[in-house]
Amino acid sequence: MQQNENDILKRVRKIEIKTRGLSNEIFAGKYHTAFRGRGMSFAEVREYRPGDDVRDIDWNVTARSRKPHIKVYEEERELTMMLVVDVSGSRLFGSEERTKKNIITEIAAVLAFSAAQNNDKVGCIFFSDKVEKFIPPKKGKSHVLMIIRELIGFEPESQRTRLSEPIRFLTSVNKKRCTTFVLSDFMDPASDREELNDALKIAGGKHDIVAIRVTDPREAELPDVGIIELQDAETGRKEWVDTSSARIREHYAEAWRNHSEAILSMLKHNRIDTASISTGSDYVAELIKLFKQR
Repeated sequence: MQQNENDILKRVRKIEIKTRGLSNEIFAGKYHTAFRGRGMSFAEVREYRPGDDVRDIDWNVTARSRKPHIKVYEEERELTMMLVVDVSGSRLFGSEERTKKNIITEIAAVLAFSAAQNNDKVGCIFFSDKVEKFIPPKKGKSHVLMIIRELIGFEPESQRTRLSEPIRFLTSVNKKRCTTFVLSDFMDPASDREELNDALKIAGGKHDIVAIRVTDPREAELPDVGIIELQDAETGRKEWVDTSSARIREHYAEAWRNHSEAILSMLKHNRIDTASISTGSDYVAELIKLFKQR
């Protein structure tokens, strides 16, 4: 069901007030320190001085001027931030006060405002089991507000998840190094595991990738509440489950542990910094912890 336009605008304003304040007070400085430009860009050519690195000699200028000249580089301060945002069906789940979508939207807004305050460009990729929407990187508050509006009101064509798709797209669409935040519950099917690993290996060599995994406590364990009907948010499949059975509850918990361990192991193998955030926890503390680790 499409959301009312006025309702969306009110929610954009509410999220802006909350997350912009957090960004200004807490994250702007930490973001700049943790994700400052790491590349080097050409600045000028000058005459060689004793002690300069001979590997920086510009042989074309040296030949023309008949005097040795070197290339001088400076650190690239301007960043491009890409937000890779999960819009599959499972993001709508939440047993706490807020859904995973609520948390993902707020974190994306905080990061986007932090980047905007640093005068960096912000772009966004929405994905399910395909790339649903691409917003090219731009600067400015109005651009960030447009992204937040899309985060709130966007309706995906598919409900499923395939993480390898947006990671491959990121590599093809961004030729220049960028800082990328993947915001997802990482409920990626096992059938995509090999392709995702390959995509992360390639993308990680070009970009600075950070994974922010948003989950809900009820995904890790079932409560003992008798016989209930469960529905898979991505496939629509329904099943009656007897949660009073200790064996069924343990099987459910074990399946979650195995999935989590496989995903976290893959991210660690590809040297991707990861923050795990629950719908029932304080994401501010987790983000500050992530920034301090870098």
